[in-house]
Amino acid sequence: MSLKKYIGTKIIEAEPVVRLDGEFIQPADFTIPKDVTTVEEGYRVRYPDGYESWSPKDVFEEAYREIDGMNFGLAIEAAKKGAKITRRGWNGKGMWVIYRTGYPDGIPCNKNTAEAVGIPEGSLFKVRPYLQMKCVDGSFQMWLASQSDILADDWEIIE
Repeated sequence: MSLKKYIGTKIIEAEPVVRLDGEFIQPADFTIPKDVTTVEEGYRVRYPDGYESWSPKDVFEEAYREIDGMNFGLAIEAAKKGAKITRRGWNGKGMWVIYRTGYPDGIPCNKNTAEAVGIPEGSLFKVRPYLQMKCVDGSFQMWLASQSDILADDWEIIE
């Protein structure tokens, strides 16, 4: 049997720490007592459900990146988990993007859309998932990423 390969994406909270003799977790700037024999650098990790654990530094840094300088792929994964994403490089302030699940089972078509697409008002109108942007003027629009957006490494999650 051949094992399959997997990739994971989680949004977590973490802080650098050291573990002393395998028993205590202390902040990374803690002064290490002379009688300690084992010092392990790592991170204290808190998952969305509140569970906390410790991760070795090299393992953690291979798997996680800070959320204030992500690539587009990580930003989209975050948006699919419900986060609002934005770019530091955008000229307009207050702009952000969210993932919308659409209406796969349909929604009654309003008059404006019915006239635009040529179907009767109230007809079932199915919408695929899409990205929606809050524009600088406070309005909203469906959004497509530019090549610059796709290749940028300045994506951030905002509250």
